[in-house]
Amino acid sequence: MYKQQLLERIHSRTAVIGVIGLGYVGLPLAVAFGQAGFKVIGLDLDQRKIDQLNDGKSYITDISSAEVVELVQRGKLVATSDYEALRQADAVSICVPTPLRKTKDPDMSYVASATESVAAISHAGMLIVLESTTYPGTTEEILVPRICQAGLQPGEDVFIAFSPERIDPGNKEYGVKNTPKVVGGFTEACREVACAYYATIAEQVVPVSTARTAEMVKLLENTFRAVNIGLVNEMALMCDKLGVDVWEVISAAATKPFGFMPFYPGPGLGGHCIPIDPLYLSWKLKTLNYTARFIELASEVNTSMPHYVVSKVAEALNDDAKAVRGARIAILGVAYKRDVDDVRESPALDIIQLLSERGAMVTYHDPHVPSVRLEHEKIMQRVELTAEWLRSADCVVIVTNHSAYDYQWIVEHSYLIVDTRNATAPVLSNGHASKARVVRL
Repeated sequence: MYKQQLLERIHSRTAVIGVIGLGYVGLPLAVAFGQAGFKVIGLDLDQRKIDQLNDGKSYITDISSAEVVELVQRGKLVATSDYEALRQADAVSICVPTPLRKTKDPDMSYVASATESVAAISHAGMLIVLESTTYPGTTEEILVPRICQAGLQPGEDVFIAFSPERIDPGNKEYGVKNTPKVVGGFTEACREVACAYYATIAEQVVPVSTARTAEMVKLLENTFRAVNIGLVNEMALMCDKLGVDVWEVISAAATKPFGFMPFYPGPGLGGHCIPIDPLYLSWKLKTLNYTARFIELASEVNTSMPHYVVSKVAEALNDDAKAVRGARIAILGVAYKRDVDDVRESPALDIIQLLSERGAMVTYHDPHVPSVRLEHEKIMQRVELTAEWLRSADCVVIVTNHSAYDYQWIVEHSYLIVDTRNATAPVLSNGHASKARVVRL
């Protein structure tokens, strides 16, 4: 009975949608449901986000303020920090952070807290979906028991599922609508309802047999990237030892039309997913007395890259008879990847910290990031990108290859550049005359 009623409300767009966590994942999801015709209640504990959204303003680059204000004015999107507002919701998507502790074991406090709060306002005929990336078994170990304590039977009174988020910040080609949505339910009825729910906003829904399977799908996706990035980062280290240009090697290998997919080295992994998610799987397997060797090794290689970058800076300065201590280092780009403002787990923060600890005078510019928080709550403000700033630097380090940068201009006004992203290659390949000495990974 409840299943059919909920399906009818979903198909008719009369269901009220709740989205918990209005960050890089939750806000695009909330906007997508609002644009599909649903009334959406977005919940976040950050009052600044609530105030901005209710004023029709977006705080992430993937969603425009025009999209937000249109939904707010039509009554299709309202933001709140009060879980009581979700009592009227027919479906709730949980998109809260799942960070790692310093001991590299999962911090499930956000998921557990959100689930407890949802359980307190849950009712028969409600769909509850977890989207936060986590270890296989989370849905049945954390969500299901808490919802059952509310006196609801999954698959009959209430419907529980897991659907991994696949948001790629800054990606102009793929978004919520045209990225296939994987869905795994706690029961078949749960899966059916969840698939109908996501079919209203996604062009393709991919049902899998269980929630645990869906949880594993996400971890495979991100482990695939982490391991291959670890491989190519180690390839960069080996090429350096052998006196071979790793970028030329990758470019030539990529001409093979089968059996090869190019990955590129860099200063280290960043973002909330790739550096963290594989370690969720590694942690889970340790509880089963199994060591995920590929994951552990890739993590070791990738987390060592900021140290390698600093060593390249030191070597480059040494070739100019200069020391790191007292050197003026200009960092270009602190976001974890190009054209985003997200600094979560960014290797740039480690590079700045390591250089500062060695006595360098470090400043940075990033067109998307006005300030960064370093260790001990130290706040660093960006400087203006000028020719004078570049010329005054003993070494310019390109950490994030933002498309807004004019690399020819940067090369023209710099003395020494350590390029961790091969961003200057087009300039140098054109035979552009420059006084700058460019050192690449």
